[in-house]
Formats: sequence, C-alpha cells, structure tokens
Amino acid sequence: MYTGSQILFPVVVVSLLLCVLLLNAIGVSCSRGGKEEASLTLSCGTNGGTDADGRKWDSDSKYLGSGESKTVRATFQDPSLLSEVPYMDARVFTKEFSYKFPITTKKRYWVRFHFYPSTYPGLNISNSYFSVAANDINLMSNFSAAITAQALTQAYIVREYSLAPMDSDSLTITFKPSDKYPGSFAFVNGIELVPTPDLFDSATMVGFSDQSFDASSGNMQTMFRLNVGGNYIPANNDSGGLLRTWYDDVPYLFGAASGVNAELSKKIKVDYKDLPDYAAPVDVYRTGRSMGPDKAVNLGYNLTWLFQVDANFTYVMRLHFCEVEFERINQRVFNIYINNQTAQVEPPADIIGWTGDKGVPTYKDYSIYVDDKPGDEQIILAMRPSVDTKPEYFDSLLNGLEIFKMDTSKNLAGPNPQLSDMLSKAELTSTKSFSNESSSSNIQVIGGAAGGAAAIGLVAAICIVVYQRKKRVPGTDTHTSSWLPIYGHSQTSGTKSTISGKSNPSSHLSAMAQGLCRRFSLPEIRQATKNFDESYVIGVGGFGKVYKGVLDGKLKVAIKRSNPSSEQGVNEFVTEIEMLSKLRHKHLVSLIGFCEQDEEMCLVYDYMALALNPSLPKEQVSLADWALSNTRKGTLENITDPHLKGKIIPECMKKFADTAEKCLSDNGIDRPSMGDVLWNLEFCLQLEENSSSDGSSSRSSRRGGSDESSEDLSLRNRPQLHISSLSLGSDSDLDEEPEEVDTNNTAIFSQIVNPTGR
Repeated sequence: MYTGSQILFPVVVVSLLLCVLLLNAIGVSCSRGGKEEASLTLSCGTNGGTDADGRKWDSDSKYLGSGESKTVRATFQDPSLLSEVPYMDARVFTKEFSYKFPITTKKRYWVRFHFYPSTYPGLNISNSYFSVAANDINLMSNFSAAITAQALTQAYIVREYSLAPMDSDSLTITFKPSDKYPGSFAFVNGIELVPTPDLFDSATMVGFSDQSFDASSGNMQTMFRLNVGGNYIPANNDSGGLLRTWYDDVPYLFGAASGVNAELSKKIKVDYKDLPDYAAPVDVYRTGRSMGPDKAVNLGYNLTWLFQVDANFTYVMRLHFCEVEFERINQRVFNIYINNQTAQVEPPADIIGWTGDKGVPTYKDYSIYVDDKPGDEQIILAMRPSVDTKPEYFDSLLNGLEIFKMDTSKNLAGPNPQLSDMLSKAELTSTKSFSNESSSSNIQVIGGAAGGAAAIGLVAAICIVVYQRKKRVPGTDTHTSSWLPIYGHSQTSGTKSTISGKSNPSSHLSAMAQGLCRRFSLPEIRQATKNFDESYVIGVGGFGKVYKGVLDGKLKVAIKRSNPSSEQGVNEFVTEIEMLSKLRHKHLVSLIGFCEQDEEMCLVYDYMALALNPSLPKEQVSLADWALSNTRKGTLENITDPHLKGKIIPECMKKFADTAEKCLSDNGIDRPSMGDVLWNLEFCLQLEENSSSDGSSSRSSRRGGSDESSEDLSLRNRPQLHISSLSLGSDSDLDEEPEEVDTNNTAIFSQIVNPTGR
C-alpha cells in the first residue's frame, strides 16, 4: 500500500520538469525574438519608397536628432541607378547634426551609409567634406563622397560598418561638416541599421600561428565581400536577413592565370550542419574558383587575389569553403598564403578534412596587420597545391571572401582615394575656369575685343594654310597629323580636326559614357604596359597594337593603342566608347575605360586570358568557314538573311563576298589594306544604289551594253569615290577625274585618310 507522500513525489517531479521545459521554451522564444529584431532601412529626405529589388525604404524623419538639416533632390539620375530610391533625394547638413536610433544593449549591428555625390540645387558637391561618428567611434574623417566616387569611377558609394555590442540602448550617428573648407557640408542619401547575430570570434594571426586576434569585441569596416567564382548577389538575396551584398571576384584576380569556375551539382543540397545559415548565402557555397584540372599548370602558378587597403590597420579575412567536387580526404589539399606568409599552418587546407563531406560549408578567419611602408598598402591572398601531402589532385578552391578593417582606438577612418593624374588635371582646369569667370566687367569687355581680333586673325591664318595645302603635291608633306583632341585639357593639336576642343574635358562623349567607363592617364597606361613593351603585344589590328597589362596593381586588361601615323579611327574611337560603355554581356569583352593624352589614344578592355579554345577544329568555331564554303559552292543565297533574299543584285553580293574572302586570308600579307576594304564596300553600295535608281538589276543596261568587268569598273570609278570624301590630291588631280561623276556617290561614308595595310 502506497502512502500519500509516495504518490505525491512523482507528481511533484513531473511538475518541476514541465516548469523547467516551459521556462527554457520561453527563453528560446525570447532569444529568437531578439534575433528577429526589425532592421531599419531609411531613405533620407523623403517619405520612403521601394527600390529596384523590391526593398521598402522608410522615411528618416522619426529618427532626426539635434541640429538643422534640409532636404534636396538631385538634378541628374545616373544610368547606373536602377531606382530613384534611396539615391535621388538627400538630407543635407551645414552644421553638426545627429540621428538617434533605439538599439538593444549587448548586440552587434551593421550600419550602412549610401552616398550619391551628384548635382544638387544650390550646392557644390566638390565642397562636401565631413566626418561621421557612431557614438564615440570615428567612422569617417574628412570624407569626400565626390572624390571617392570619381577615383573609383562609381556613381554612388556604400560604406558598411559592423558596430560591436554596446552598453547603451541608443545609437547616435553624428554628421559634422569639415571646418577646413569654406562652404563645406555633409549629406547622406540612405541609412541602414541591421541587427546581427554574433558573427565573429577569434582569428588566427598570420605569422604567429600560436596566437589569435579577438574580433568579437571590435568595431570593423567591410572592405570587400566577394562571391568567389560566382555572380553578384543583391542584398535581398542574402541569408539571415542581414542584407549584405556580394560581388564578383574577377576584378581582384592577380596574375596571368585566373583559375576556373567550379559549381556544386544541382542534385546536391548545401548542408550547413553546425554552421549557421547566416554565415553566407547558399549561392556563395554552391560556386567557387579552383585552379583547373591540369596538374602541370597548377604547379606552375598561385591562384592569387590582390586588394588595396588602408595602412596601419589590422584586417580580419574570412575565407569561405565548400567542397563542390571531391568526397574524400587528401583529394584536394592546398596551402594558403597572405602577404607571402603561410596563413594555414600544419596541416594545410583540406576542405573534406574540415567538413567531412561534399556540399558542407565552413569558413576560416585570419588576421594580418598592414603597415605604412611604401607599396605595402595591399593584401595579397594566394593559394597553391600542397605537394608534401601528395594529394590525389593538385588543386585549390575558394568559395567566398570577406575582408574587414578593425578599429584602432575606436577609429576606422581612412584617407580619401587618390585621383589619377588625368582626373587631377581636369579638376585643376575646371577650377581655373571658375576663377576666370569672376573677372571684372571691364576686363571682360577688353578680353572680348581681344578675343574677337584673335579669332579674325586665326580664321585668316587657317585660310592661308588651307590654300597653301591645296597647292601642295600629294606625298610631299612628311608631317604626321596628330590625333584629334577629344578632351579640352588635351595638348594634342589635330591639324585636320573638325572637332573643336572645349573647356569641358569630355565635350564629345555623352554623360552616360563618361559615367560608365573610366578615364585613365597616360602614365597609368605606360605603367600597365611597361612603357608599351613589345613583349606585351598580344595582337595587331587596323587601329593599332593591343597590349596586355595590369592596372591598379590588380586589374588585368587588354589595351588597344592607336597608331597616330595611320590617321584612322578618330570617329570610331568615340563611337566605340559611346557604344561599348553602355553594352555589357557575358559573351562580350567589356570596355573598362579609355585614355587620350599627349597624342595617344587607348581603349582599355577586360582581359580575356584564355582566348579561344585551340583544341577545337576550325569548323566548330568559325562561322567564316561556313560562309566561305557557301561562297565556293556558289550558294551565297543560303547565308543571306531571308528578309534580304532577292533584294540584292548578284554583282553587289559577289563583290561583297570576294572582299570578305580576301580579308579572311590566313596570311596577313595577302589581306587587303583598310583603304581597299573600305573602297570595295563603297563600290558595293554604289552598285546597289545605281540599281535602285535605274530600276533595273541588269548591269549591261547601266553600262550601255559594255562588256566591262566589275573589276574594270571598280578601277575606273575609284578616283571619283575618294577625291571628295578624303580631300586627297591637288587641284590638278581633280582635273584628271572622269567627266561623268555621280555626285551622290562621291562621299558615301569614307573616313580613312591614309589607307595603310594591316
């Protein structure tokens, strides 16, 4: 028989256990609720809106603190801005101003600032210098969004910081205009405040493998965040609701070899296991960059990335790994080096050894100090197969990379980036023009009169020069005309220019083209190509030679240098910039920028390191061979657009095909000159236009029954096609042209002055 106490004891124990479980559940719920604290996404100076990614931005009015401010709207929207929110409107401060945000104590936050240094009514953006602080942490000092955007050739700037857990329940962000510059002001277009979990712990110190750096309690600035071997990931596709943006790693690859992209099979799901899913999104771990399948090649180079950073700071580098190909230990083992020091000491990196399976992600943190010695303001990350471990495959792999700058005595501020020489000169020219406008009215009158007299004298001089040149015999003038000055600050003097230089350094390029590609200085181009070293030549064309090079110490480029002596391609130069600056496609080589200085014209393209696959037979890669095959079979109609069939006279088509076939000759010496090619195209056009005007496709009727061949006709008509359009020859030459000249065809579209061969 049981006593009352014996019966009650189990009941009490069960009740206590239920209470413990309930309290634990409440604690977990509260903890999760803390993690899900709402983010603040503010469009400053507006009532809010929705951006191109569908993110909702709220007004910043609720969080305005002390100080005065005003709202302004930009007068120009850069084409790279896909949405007006949050960049077209800004809040401006001419005096110290603060925002105040409620936060949770002992919690880490991301804070992001969006700046669009555009034209605002009544403000000179070049006068904007200011500092930004978060409580007592100095984030920016003497910051110029205009200089930063100009130097980086970007339309807008995003600065991201991770603030360490604080004891305070409020965050005060203070903007303070610089007192060193008259008329200086501060501004901001957007602010984000995102609560984050504990992302950081300790990082292995490079060079001191037995020591670690505590990153959990420090403030930091995000310098780089890359989806290595993958594509751009917008903020709304980030994991954990952290709204991070991940960029492509290609611009930071360094060296001749850049590895290959690797991807996890779609049949395999990324399994985070013990790693929180907010470490990085799935798309980061599904893709990566490896060295490639060739053992001999992989042992001959390091897979390398290079980053420019601020000196006198410690940096934490987070390397994300996820094996996408192999399943066993010691199949892919590699060494990791940071600034020529071994980062991953014994044992070397083996992703399967770390995670146990394919498709399981992990990351490793390393820290390194960057001092201020000349040339040391950079971080070089390199990977190389580990030979000592004798792996099955000699290869390495990286999936993602983040680099954070750690604060020093609560300071994260770095200097503004340096402008290139060309941009600095343009800025100086602009400043001088503004100062000249402040002259007195008397000086303006005198200057105007003097300018008028000078203009009359200049016109007279030009007339004399033109008259003298008309009297010269062709070929007696050995002077080579320089290229036409496209920018006003250029010191070139185009003697045949029809384009007048303006004070605006980009007077002949649209605002869109200027905003989408970078202007390089000639010293930058010379340094990239080792002063146009012939060993750097990778190709030759009608425009000039093409050189390989490295810009900014990291960016591999192909530089097409003009040949001034050929006097070809001036309009093509401008047209190519205008067109390719707006055109981006994965199958097209991208135009990065251009240079026009000291009689040099260069176009800078993305470097296509692997070129074409030489292992493929010609028939598999060349549409030209297919066209030539039809030409030789006499079946040109098979390659004619269906909309044009029957509308082109046979003689015109045959002449066009013959010209194209000559251009495709395997030997360069057998190819026609650019002048001959252009003339043949003009002749084809003339044939077609004459056919249309006569209403007949019969050549015999147009020739009056003559048996003259097309080649004979081309020789007879050749002078009249070029005399007017090219202004070649003397007055006596004009007297020798045929009596019957079709004036409608004398200047069809010829642009070549000195038609030299390729």
